[in-house]
Amino acid sequence: MKRTLIVVILGLAVGAAAHFIYFGLHQPKGDNLDSQLAWMKAELKLSDTQYERIRELHQASSPRLRALASQVAQMQAEFAAFETARRDSDRVDFVEFARFVEDRRRINRECLDSTRQLVLASAEVMTPQQRERYLGLMAEVEPRTAELVN
Repeated sequence: MKRTLIVVILGLAVGAAAHFIYFGLHQPKGDNLDSQLAWMKAELKLSDTQYERIRELHQASSPRLRALASQVAQMQAEFAAFETARRDSDRVDFVEFARFVEDRRRINRECLDSTRQLVLASAEVMTPQQRERYLGLMAEVEPRTAELVN
């Protein structure tokens, strides 16, 4: 009985250690730009010069992308408020909803344009083989990426 208890405790300890080691090694390395772009350097085998140029492009576009993300969050909150008001009053303000839809379309176009500019600028830094691989990876992640480069 004692031996069984020792084996069970040892098994749990080894399992817990394996769990924490595995997830410790596979967790994201941080939320800074370098950690976010590290995959590009490794996956595309970018030179240090290429990596630095792409990093500069991302830094330059970051304020615009953050502003757009803020607008998207604001639109989501506005839609939630609109939907709550619609449920409470059981009426729809079609003029207000049309304005909301147009604003959402405008923001979506701006997001797509900003992303397109960043993707194309990054691709220009790469060799033809790297560019092809990069655009292929981007298309896997976001199928609408094909729209970005056409």
